[in-house]
Amino acid sequence: MLLCRVHTHGLSVMKRILLVFILAAAVMYGILHGNLWRNNFYWISFYGQTSSVRASPSYVTSGVTISYNELPPTAVERRNALDTCLLKPAFESLLGVDKIYPFLCANDFIRVAGFQGSNKFELPYGIKRAEQFFRLALSRLQNCGLPSEEDSIACRRCVVVGNGGVLRNKTLGEKIDSYDVIIRMNNGPVIGYEEDVGRRTTFRLSYPESIFSDPIHYDPNTTVVLIVFKPRDLKWLWEILGGQKISAKGFWKKPALNMIYKSSQIRILDPSITRKTAYEWLHFPTRFPKKEKPKHPTTGLIAITLAFHICHEVHLAGFKYDFTDRNSSLHYYGNETMSQMMQNEYHNITAEQKFLKKLIDKNFVVNLT
Repeated sequence: MLLCRVHTHGLSVMKRILLVFILAAAVMYGILHGNLWRNNFYWISFYGQTSSVRASPSYVTSGVTISYNELPPTAVERRNALDTCLLKPAFESLLGVDKIYPFLCANDFIRVAGFQGSNKFELPYGIKRAEQFFRLALSRLQNCGLPSEEDSIACRRCVVVGNGGVLRNKTLGEKIDSYDVIIRMNNGPVIGYEEDVGRRTTFRLSYPESIFSDPIHYDPNTTVVLIVFKPRDLKWLWEILGGQKISAKGFWKKPALNMIYKSSQIRILDPSITRKTAYEWLHFPTRFPKKEKPKHPTTGLIAITLAFHICHEVHLAGFKYDFTDRNSSLHYYGNETMSQMMQNEYHNITAEQKFLKKLIDKNFVVNLT
């Protein structure tokens, strides 16, 4: 009887010890899993291909309640669409392991900013101190994905069409229209110039001062990519999509006062795309002397960076400038001359032309002009 009691007591002690081990393991798992989720979620989602989990059901910003059920999918969910091509692009060495999804998504732009380091930079190359403006603007958009047609293409052949006067009388329109993805910028028109620049537009990069406002230029097949340089740009998008009155205050020239595109056609470019262009490729300083106006990449260079993140093959057209003739045409449209470009204090055209030459010499891109 005594032996039985001792045996029973021994089993009871072992059960307790085993229970303690199980509880301790559960606690350790919870701690480790929590840290892994918090610190490395984005990395796991990109390379482990896990599905993303939504945050809280809704949030309130500036008195507006936004339901997460109504928000677009996250950037991490869109990431796989960029890696469908089995062939390596010629320019892969430029991207390294830093290839990212280029458009911000409402559900995870804060998390993505932490992963990319955009939370350490203020606009124009980060989101620091402008998070609320990004939330508001993104809440107006219905999508953050690639257009469905381009999303289904494995190896995308892309052409970035600059606005340079070199395009005049080149009759490249049919050639340009043959590409899978056609990227244009600012208010470079298509109507009336189809023979030289083509008819189709997949993406058009713009900012409030350079976006089309005349409905004659509306194209239902175009996705407009907003490059954000200041909080006012995001406030402008929030207001114009909400049908509010637009003030021109805070812009370097009059912005568009009406939106000709549907909200489903608009994306916001991740500032890290512009930051990579400025700091890594053009080697601009992070701080300029007080007496010198800060230099920023042109929309054309930013468009090329975007192409490198979504395309397998990139060709260029309209990026050559003639610095020897101040009276030569600046654009393929209009009457502006190279003298205006030479007076521009916000861009370093010499640095950009050197970088473009490097891309061409190394066969990273093909120059059609």
